[in-house]
Amino acid sequence: MAYTLFIGNKNYSSWSLRPWLVLRQGGVPFREELVSLQDDPGKADRFGRLPAGRVPVLLDGDRLVWDSLAICEYLAERHPGLWPSDPAARAWARSVTAEMHSGFLDLRQGMSMDVRARRPQRRRSEGMTRDIVRVERIWAETRARFGARGELLFGTFTIADAFYAPVAFRFRTYGVTPSGAAGEYLAALLRLPAMQEWEGSATGDERLADHDLDRLYPDD
Repeated sequence: MAYTLFIGNKNYSSWSLRPWLVLRQGGVPFREELVSLQDDPGKADRFGRLPAGRVPVLLDGDRLVWDSLAICEYLAERHPGLWPSDPAARAWARSVTAEMHSGFLDLRQGMSMDVRARRPQRRRSEGMTRDIVRVERIWAETRARFGARGELLFGTFTIADAFYAPVAFRFRTYGVTPSGAAGEYLAALLRLPAMQEWEGSATGDERLADHDLDRLYPDD
């Protein structure tokens, strides 16, 4: 039986993108179901499928798994290759993934994901600049240590790439242009077939302001 992944609007829901990308790029069969939090946030979950009232949620038979990192770990237990096989690389991958999952608050607040938009920023807060520098350092250092066999953080696709994928869209939207290895990695992420598929099916809504995005698609 294939998985069902409940997701939000593809243009805005960065947390939905992460497990979706793991499934699609990893070649794991699944069915996606859009949950409209915008039309009726209070009643979108009519059948108790969203335990925390948020997306994403994975349905596997009678099991519900929520929170993007929990979903990806659940999938990694069942589908080999989603984490690096080398113990040192795997520990590093889990660390940079967890850092993205729990950190970068200024970047999240100042650069809401909006896949279709292009609005370069003229000014950024110190916190946003610090987060951008940290992301670029993670990308460059990880590529230097573990990425010799391909274009991605650990050569081939892993969960770590999925967790930084929304940042790639954010950087493009807001005009962040890393140089060197970080810039090359950004381009490689945006070239992934699954990333291009997600972008192709993303639809925006000009009515949504930044505070609406925060309400409908909060960090999980």
